Amino acid sequence: MNVVNTILFPSSFFDGKKVDEDLQSEYEAVLNTGLWNTIFFNYDKWFNEGKLVLSEDIPERIHAVHRGWMMKAEQYQRFYEALLKAGVELVTKPAEYEYFHYFPNVYRSIEEDTPRIITVPIGDQYKLSDIQKSFNRFMVKDYVKSVKGTDFPKFFTRDTTDEEFRNAMELFYKYRGELISGGLCFKEFVDLKTYGDKTNEYRVFYIGNQVATISRNSLQPSYTLEPPLDMINKYKDLPSFFYTLDYAELNDGSWKILEAGDGSVSGPSDGQNLEAFYRAIYQCLN
Repeated sequence: MNVVNTILFPSSFFDGKKVDEDLQSEYEAVLNTGLWNTIFFNYDKWFNEGKLVLSEDIPERIHAVHRGWMMKAEQYQRFYEALLKAGVELVTKPAEYEYFHYFPNVYRSIEEDTPRIITVPIGDQYKLSDIQKSFNRFMVKDYVKSVKGTDFPKFFTRDTTDEEFRNAMELFYKYRGELISGGLCFKEFVDLKTYGDKTNEYRVFYIGNQVATISRNSLQPSYTLEPPLDMINKYKDLPSFFYTLDYAELNDGSWKILEAGDGSVSGPSDGQNLEAFYRAIYQCLN
């Protein structure tokens, strides 16, 4: 790949020449490294009208890293193709984005080290009793996200009744609404080890078959163990150029991968050194 020295951010909704306000700290960190150029795509025009408007003309093709918000796979496909016509080639190709955006895809590659799942595509029928036969406890998400942080139950058990589950799923559909992607994912619920009131979770960014950063992802104390390095390195060669895996320590001291994501739309950890993050990405790419 040619030199990659550009970050593509979404603009502010109100001003196509300024960065999205929620990404201001990342944008400032990028500038502070002195390594990157930056361009914006107009948030309002793209997400509300499907039109790509860049903050500047691109006279010669450049390679760029997108840092922004989730899109459904078909929208990312259009995004990638429109950018290519405008002279910007993203490091993450549409097939790679789709592979990591929908968890059941990547599940096949990490099955040995992640809780078991059962998937049900949108529109397909299923019975609660069949799910309960497979798991003592399970959580529910769609192929992309859960509704963590709401009053939706953290998990269900073999004692959960059909009525209780039906009422809970009404909440799920209320919270996810039109954002529901792919289908339902019933996932084995595991007990995470806690330190005080914090779990021990880490987010690892991979880029170009290299580990870019390993960062604490649950505001846990600095003395907690990191995931085993051999486990982290085991997944350096998954089929995407830029992705994340989230690791967590379980009560018994073992480790599991809890989530996977496309690197361009995965956020940094709370408290992560953003300048170091962008220096690491640059070094891995170049």
